[in-house]
Amino acid sequence: MSAADLTRARDLLINQVGHWQQPRWAATAAGGNVSRVDLVHRLVQEIANLAADAEGGPRRAVPRAENDLSLPDQLRVVVADLVAADPPAHVLARATETLNATRRAL
Repeated sequence: MSAADLTRARDLLINQVGHWQQPRWAATAAGGNVSRVDLVHRLVQEIANLAADAEGGPRRAVPRAENDLSLPDQLRVVVADLVAADPPAHVLARATETLNATRRAL
């Protein structure tokens, strides 16, 4: 997997959820007992952790924004951070697979 694959997976997910309003974010994700907003925030945190590891820095908690509609923007930022860190292909593959799994669960 490459940075282009990761960026494409990010774009597909953002295209899927970018227009959602609060009630849709609050709904339960498919096949689970967690809300869509919690699932996507978990994804953002996982990618932020991969970026921190790739940069050799400490992992930090991604704050929950007051408005869940900002999640697509948070996702853009953490994916850009990961790509900028120039991680090995297996890290990009893991991030891409996690993004794709989240998209399917939504």
